[in-house]
Amino acid sequence: MSEPRISPRRPRAARPAAAQSLTFFGFFAITASMVMTVYEYSTFASSGLSLVFFLVAGGVLWFLPVALCAAEMATVRGWESGGIFAWVGNTLGRRWGFAALFYQWFQITVGFVTMCFFVLAALAFVVGWDALYRNPLVMFAGVAVIVWVLTLTQLGGTRLTARISKIGFLLGIVLPVLVLAAGLVAYFATGGTSALAFDAAKLVPDFGNVDTLVIFASFILAYMGVEASASHVNELENPHRDYPLAMIVLCVMAIAFDALGGMAVATTLPASTLDGNMSFGVIEAFRAIFETHFGMGWLVYAMAVLLALGVLAEISAWIVGPSRALLETAKEGIIPPSFAKVNKHGVSVKTVLIQAGIVTFWDAVLCGSMALSGGSSSSVAYLTAIGLTVVIYLVGYVLFFLGYFDLVLRKRSLPRSFQLPGGVPGKVVVAGAGLLMTVATLVISFFPSSELSAQENLVYEVTLAASFAASVAVPFVIYGLRRRWGGDAPGAPAGPPHQAARRVARTFPTPLKSIARKESTHA
Repeated sequence: MSEPRISPRRPRAARPAAAQSLTFFGFFAITASMVMTVYEYSTFASSGLSLVFFLVAGGVLWFLPVALCAAEMATVRGWESGGIFAWVGNTLGRRWGFAALFYQWFQITVGFVTMCFFVLAALAFVVGWDALYRNPLVMFAGVAVIVWVLTLTQLGGTRLTARISKIGFLLGIVLPVLVLAAGLVAYFATGGTSALAFDAAKLVPDFGNVDTLVIFASFILAYMGVEASASHVNELENPHRDYPLAMIVLCVMAIAFDALGGMAVATTLPASTLDGNMSFGVIEAFRAIFETHFGMGWLVYAMAVLLALGVLAEISAWIVGPSRALLETAKEGIIPPSFAKVNKHGVSVKTVLIQAGIVTFWDAVLCGSMALSGGSSSSVAYLTAIGLTVVIYLVGYVLFFLGYFDLVLRKRSLPRSFQLPGGVPGKVVVAGAGLLMTVATLVISFFPSSELSAQENLVYEVTLAASFAASVAVPFVIYGLRRRWGGDAPGAPAGPPHQAARRVARTFPTPLKSIARKESTHA
């Protein structure tokens, strides 16, 4: 018997007032905090003038397809809750829906380490303690402290997350980028010299060079996560209007800010300085403009603090978002029912605590890779973290696009409030471009990096391959063990939920999507 789908729920006539807890700006701030990152400006800058081409190409051929496809699937009637688990589960089947959600969640446990490296670099600049980004043991402890403290603050629920995201987005992303832009203009207007030679021929990268392809993978990472906030879509005051609008506005803003930030770093820092400071190159750009050129060192310290605040807000937004969607899998009996227990703020304490534990494990792995490669530069740990985040997440995006193809080709009659223009042909072209870019980026992410030495590349490739293989297998192992905690027990009668599912229903009273249909023993 084929694997059952996640049966869509009929929407309620009216949602409780408490559920409508997010304004458009609150939701936009959470999503923007997940997507718009300042710590990657250094990586963008390493590609020189080609960064503009990469950002526009990645935005048009990948970011927009993801955002638009997610907008359509998130507004299908009955799919508003559960995010990518509902989208892929209702198209490809629950096993694949769980795998897609797992990859979306699991990649951020690695991504947290990358973000924390930037925070540590910013703090190291402020307090003058280089060990925060040079000593693997100190870095390990610093990342652990940041992750656990932020995890505890997120137990207050979505309202608190939205408040932190608003402050972090405005003060830690928008303000620093505007200051950087103004400073860059003033820098060149007052005789500042560019570290980057302007050559029109270099605007388009040389795709015959393998290094060019490797660099492009980091630009895809800049746009990842736009669909992760879909688990909050049913908390919006007007989800069918606000969700698609937020995706489109965010795409334009992300391209503009990333291009501006990357060019600021590329034009103010020579390549020799940039290569050894990948995790905090943007701070060095502020330093080159405001301290070295204008003698305003105090402003650099202020910007470093604000940049750290922006990344901390991004971490906060990611802690609750994907982990919240895991509640749906607990209701389905795929993971133990205890994960569906939430506190008074609707947060699964068990989930976020386990998540923090996994982040600590990756923290040890990545700081250990830094120690194995010499321990003098954080670049190898930083690039390994970025690479691993990319490859894990991209597997989930492959399933995401395959699920969308199933929706538009086989389930086109399902009602939804937003659809891509152009009919079925237009949808296939958009999703096809996104899928092609996803697969290509996944493959090239395993190529060696030109920014690392031979020893560092060996550590990078071994760590990346081994961690990727283990990460891809984990969700299928968990799914195979689901009957140990009562999920889809063989021989359970069709119809009413079995006993374990009823326990979950009492713990998390939202109606179950589908435990009425059971898999056969051979599912």
